[in-house]
Amino acid sequence: MANEHDGCLGTFNNGKEVADKVRAMGFSEQPMPMPLEMKCVECNKDFEMETFEAKCPHCNMVYAVTPCHAFDSENVQAAGINY
Repeated sequence: MANEHDGCLGTFNNGKEVADKVRAMGFSEQPMPMPLEMKCVECNKDFEMETFEAKCPHCNMVYAVTPCHAFDSENVQAAGINY
């Protein structure tokens, strides 16, 4: 029987798919177990990602990560400006 967390183990083609999945699971605004230090791929500035979906405060690039992959910033994917 499938459940809403099955997609956490799946593969995603891009950051938009990750953001869509996190939103569908209801986790986009939930705090991560541990914030991640990020360097924005768009503006190259540092920021702290505290929720499973976050926006760079400097340029509004949206980032997302599934809960089961939130332990490592390498798993975070950019979804697009204001996605």
